[in-house]
This record gives sequence, structure tokens and C-alpha cells, in this order.
Amino acid sequence: MTTSARDGRAGIDASLVKRLISAQFPHWSQLPVTPVEFDGWDNRTYRLGSDMTVRLPTAAGYVAGVAKENEWLPRLAPHLPLPIPQVLGAGVPGEGYPHPWSIRNWLPGSTLEFQDLADPVEFATDLAAFLRALQNCDTTGGPLAGAHSFYRGTSPAYYDAETRDCLADLEGRIDVGRATEVWEAAVKSAWHGAPVWFHGDIATGNLLVQNGRLSAVIDFGTSGVGDPACDLVITWVTLTGAAREAFRAAVAQDAGTWARARGWGLWKAMLQLSGRSHTHPDQAPEIERVINAILDDHDLHS
Repeated sequence: MTTSARDGRAGIDASLVKRLISAQFPHWSQLPVTPVEFDGWDNRTYRLGSDMTVRLPTAAGYVAGVAKENEWLPRLAPHLPLPIPQVLGAGVPGEGYPHPWSIRNWLPGSTLEFQDLADPVEFATDLAAFLRALQNCDTTGGPLAGAHSFYRGTSPAYYDAETRDCLADLEGRIDVGRATEVWEAAVKSAWHGAPVWFHGDIATGNLLVQNGRLSAVIDFGTSGVGDPACDLVITWVTLTGAAREAFRAAVAQDAGTWARARGWGLWKAMLQLSGRSHTHPDQAPEIERVINAILDDHDLHS
């Protein structure tokens, strides 16, 4: 997608961002505003000068993440082994834009391309260490999983009806029998530990790499306190071979958590393959690969 095609999505463009900055943060009004190459779906992100970004929700459903990140990112950051975004300014609705928004620091690095990693096993263990540190952060007063996290951190059973519809849609295209077994194992499992912090969207677009190594983790809009199983889906989406096994060992989760993680991954992949999500047809082979990786992965010991 070209810059011109991206600019203006959800009524947000560089001109609007410039007006918001001028009205609410006039001391930064002379800095250039430019779209970033990969700006996600839930929020639009623009670079402000060389050292900052502006992040604006694209719809009301994503607004809860703004205040959540403003409050919790500063509290979590000192306890994590990798940089996360630092909130530098909290914007309010204005200039025809109806939602709160924020200004953050620019974190160097590029979004993850697995083939560009210097050492995939090192990356996997670094990511596992980050997730373990996040899970060990104090949860006192933290946002319990729910609508603000799109129910990540709860049981995948929240999406049971949608998943059953996808299973019916995909009959003859995937192994629905095995997929049903994986899904039913996921919804029968439960998180029995104390709620812990989870990120909610550990995906390539939210992992920054610099000099071949994991350098930062961004976009905590779906984060919260609950079951960390949703943070393990990268196991099948991105990791392969020795890196997958290293991540599994280092993240150290029990068999039930892995069963729910498989359910989370299967739900999302089937949603995409059935055309019920924002997916292009040319992505189908990769989504089918992910589904088969989930279905074929029986080594789920703790």
C-alpha cells in the first residue's frame, strides 16, 4: 500500500495531525508530520520530527487503550528488559477528531522480519524473557481482561460461537475434525493461577528489531491482567524449528496454557481464512500454513 493510500484512513491524515499538534502542543508545531510505513489497523501512527510519534485510534472501540497505556506504560517500563513506548503527551478530541490520542517517543528499529534475525533462537529466548518479566509485574489495580483487551486474557471460549461458524465455513478446506479437537481442548482448559500481565498482541508489527536482535516491544492497546495464553500465538505464526522450541522452553508455561494458546491461534487464523476478518485472498496460503502448524503441534508438554 502506498503512502497516499494509507494517509486518510479513518478520516485521519497528516493535515489533521498537524492541526492537533498546533492546537494542543504548539511547542512542537514546527516539526514535520509523516506517516510510518507500518501503522497497524486499530490506530494510525505518524512520525513527529525525528524523535516522536503520534498515535490516534481509528474507531471508538480502540479508545480504551489510550488511557490504559498512558497510565500503565510508565509503571511497567522499569521492570521490563526491553524498551516500550514512553508517553510524552496526552491529546484530547479536537479539530473534528473525536477521540483522545497520544504522543510517544520514537523507538529505533524495524518491525520484525524473521528472515532478517541474526540468531532466531536468541530472538526467541529474548522474547520469552520479556514475556516472563511482563508476567512478573505487579498487577495491583491493573485492568482486568475484558472488552478493552478484546477479551484477550480471558478464556478463548468468549469466541466459541464465531469459531464454530468458521469451522463450518472451512469444511473441506482444513482438517475440521482436528481443528475441532484443538478448539474444544482450548475451551475446556482454564487459567488457575493469579492473573498476570499480558501484552495481547505479540505479533511481528509490534516487535522491533535492530542489528538483528529484538530491540523493543510496542502497542500495548490490548494489554491487561489475566491469562497469558494469548501471548504465545507467535509460536506458530512466526517461529519455526529451533526458535520455536527455544521459545517454548524459555517461556515455561504449562500444558493447559499451551492448549488455550493453540485455541487463540486457531480462532484468529480461521477467522482470517474464512474471510470474516481484514484479510486479502493472497494471504490464504500463509494462513493455512499457520493453521497446519497449530494442528500438527502435539509437543505441548510444560
